[in-house]
Amino acid sequence: MITTTNRSALAKTVLTALVALAGTLSAVRALRPSWEAPLPTPQNLPEERMQDFRDALYFPVREFLNGGNPYDPAVMFAHWPVRQNFNLYQPYHLVLHLPFALPDYRVGAVAFALACLVLLIVLATMAAGRAGLPLVAGTVVVATLLVTSQVGKAQMYVGQVNPLIAVGAAGALLLRTRSPGWASAALALAWLKPQFGLPLALLMFIRGDRKVALLGTGIAAAASLPVVVILVLRTSVREFLDVISRNLAHASHTGYGAVDSMTAQRVDLAAVFFRTTGWLPPAAELLALGGVLAVTAVLVRRLDRTSSEAADVLTCLGVVVALVHQPGDVLIAVPALVALAVTCWRNRKERHWKLAAAATLLVTVPFAHLYFVDTAIKELLGARASVTLDGLAVVAAWGVLVVFAIRLTGRRA
Repeated sequence: MITTTNRSALAKTVLTALVALAGTLSAVRALRPSWEAPLPTPQNLPEERMQDFRDALYFPVREFLNGGNPYDPAVMFAHWPVRQNFNLYQPYHLVLHLPFALPDYRVGAVAFALACLVLLIVLATMAAGRAGLPLVAGTVVVATLLVTSQVGKAQMYVGQVNPLIAVGAAGALLLRTRSPGWASAALALAWLKPQFGLPLALLMFIRGDRKVALLGTGIAAAASLPVVVILVLRTSVREFLDVISRNLAHASHTGYGAVDSMTAQRVDLAAVFFRTTGWLPPAAELLALGGVLAVTAVLVRRLDRTSSEAADVLTCLGVVVALVHQPGDVLIAVPALVALAVTCWRNRKERHWKLAAAATLLVTVPFAHLYFVDTAIKELLGARASVTLDGLAVVAAWGVLVVFAIRLTGRRA
């Protein structure tokens, strides 16, 4: 005899299987660009499929192995079919991702896309565990949503390293109290891109996790030091510093990376302010960096006493809003965001928690910004609204969560 309990369990199993099937189909579709993208040539530089893998991993590692300095934009453009310069990733990146650059380009691209998929699943598992959801069912649901969303698909479409950074950042926040050693190692992974590692380490230090912040930063520096020594020995200290200067100058004046760019590539406060108002105050990026980090640091310490999930989401949003970041960089907030969503549902009758729920919904905007949604936005509101929407939503989410933190803690910032 089938009882009501058995029927419920069977229904949950069937539903989980259907979601897993949908997730598998989405994953296969997201992986397709890695084997369909043409081999890089000077003639197909505008190709977007696996462009970050091409420009920020495969050929920079090849240049390093060939005895050059991949941080020099002129060198990379002269030697390889790349469209973007190799930004100031931690030097250990050139060793950590070496296995993906050793085989032929297509083999490396497919292997890297598969690694990104695995990391997204790991991130989903962290989210399910953090939120207290059934581990298998929760992982399946969150992973399916991730690989179907715009943010998740974009990681594998262009071949970004953000899934690894997201696992590192989320792991640092998740393990900071129960396992400081592993949290430090995770923070070192988040340091892969300094625009993640620097603000996250600062916020964790001010939040009270000083050992994690210092040790994680030290691990990243120690891992990078051998590569830096090799690059310096190939030329000189002065030439190495000149290369870094040229790299920063190039990155700040590209059509997609400049603060006054009218593309959708940046979601930080300074860039969003310019796209919204058309005005860029003097030292806007520096003011945004200092202001966002100061406000975030004060409030996450207060939130820690009442809601660690909200504190972690505010930390992640502070990292993204403070300085140059892309829409997909909100990936670092996924585990804390899922946990906060569950907490908001449990406290849905309390007025203050409605603000946290609103912030949670705003953060999902970049995830839901799929192609058909973008097309509809352009037709209704125009191209400028399309390129501003994600950034405006992320900045607004940070602002709403700031108000929530002030009200919840009962004190003025």
